[in-house]
Formats: sequence, C-alpha cells, structure tokens
Amino acid sequence: MKVLVTAKRVVDYNVSIRVLSDNSGVDLNNVKMSVNPFDEIAIEEAVRLKEAGKVEEVIVVSIGTSACGEQIRTALALGADRGILVETEEDMQPLAIAKVFKALIEKEQPKMVILGKQAIDGDNGQTGQMVAALSGLAQATFASEVVVNDDDTATVTREVDGGLEVISVKLPAIITTDLRLNEPRYASLPNIMKAKKKPVDTYSPEDLGVDVTPRVKTLKVTPPAERAAGIIVETVEELVDKLKNEAKVIS
Repeated sequence: MKVLVTAKRVVDYNVSIRVLSDNSGVDLNNVKMSVNPFDEIAIEEAVRLKEAGKVEEVIVVSIGTSACGEQIRTALALGADRGILVETEEDMQPLAIAKVFKALIEKEQPKMVILGKQAIDGDNGQTGQMVAALSGLAQATFASEVVVNDDDTATVTREVDGGLEVISVKLPAIITTDLRLNEPRYASLPNIMKAKKKPVDTYSPEDLGVDVTPRVKTLKVTPPAERAAGIIVETVEELVDKLKNEAKVIS
C-alpha cells in the first residue's frame, strides 16, 4: 500500500508576520520557514501506518520553488521513504495544487492521500476536497482517528460541529488531518543523515500536463489593525456604562 502526503512550505508558526512596505505581500526575507503544522500531522499518521504494517511506502510531495526541497528532506527525516518536488515559481492556489495532485495520483496510484486540513498561510481549507472531487475518490475530512481495515476500507473519526462522526470510506481515498489526530515526532540525528540519501524526484507542472496559472490576483495585503490598549474601571456600573455607550455591545 502506497500513501501520498503533503509538506507545504510556510512561514514558521512562531514567526511574527510582516507585510512588505508596498503592500504587495508578506515579507519572506530572512524568515524561518517550516512544514505546515497540519502537514506534519499527515506525515506522522502515514509513518505510523507504515510502522503498523498497513503501509509499504510513504511518498511526500511539495509544490513550489526549489526551496521546498528543505521541507521534503524534513519529512524524509521523519520517516517518509521518498519525495516528489513539483517545482514552479507560480503562486500556487488550491485548485492548481489539486490538479497537480490529481496528476500525481494517476502516476503513483496510491491507496491513500493524506493532507493537512488547511495551511496556516492562506487558511483556505480547500485542497483536500478539491483533490477528491477532481480524482473521483472518497474523502474523509478533519480526521481525528484513522483505522485502515483489511477489507480495503478505512474507518475515520471526523471532528464536526456537533461532536464526532465515524465514517467508513473505500480505498483509495483522500483524508485531511485535524489537530487531534496525533502528536508529530521530532527527527533524530541519524534519520536526518539518512534523509540526505533518500530519493527525491523533481517535476514541473508541464511535465505532469497541468496548467497552474493563478486564477486569483492579490491586489493588496495589509496587516490587521493594532489592538487598542485596555483600560481599568473602578466599578461595575462604569463597566456597564462603557459596554453600553462606547463599545455598544449591550443595549
């Protein structure tokens, strides 16, 4: 059984985001980049399935500039077997990424594709669903537990607004990871050294027959408004007065 997982290159979640002076985008100069945290969960789940004997090969995919090779090597150090870099300078948007994954699914024929439910940069939360739709495969989104059965199905516990939902999907299937699926491991030094020798195939979107031209143009990026300083009130009556007349949150 073969599994595809994602390793999107994003600004590290500990970094304070800065906007470029011309408001054309986010300043990425000398900024620490990491694997998208939800993709780390996807990688961990695939590696655990391999350790449990349910999966034979874990293939990590990253789409973007050549710098994405760093995130692929990180995933290989965490236990993935080989990597695929789809190299492009285009601004990759969810539909284009989904089209690339559809082409890779046709090429690699995996039994399962595990993606993070969203990326912390765009926060779109669309790619997994689009991959399923384009590929005509079953999908189980927001997974907090995945069990691969012997009858070519997977039982997935999903986190939904009303609680938990347990579904069964026929493989091959698309699964997106929620926060509580697992706790990603840290890469050991021996595994980091081994990762340098693991194979990474590089393609362009054209090699896969995919047009990744952006369909949405970013006109302007601005930081959120600075939060006003708080005040201290002396009495409950003063608090109620300010909530009513200044904040207008009560009437």
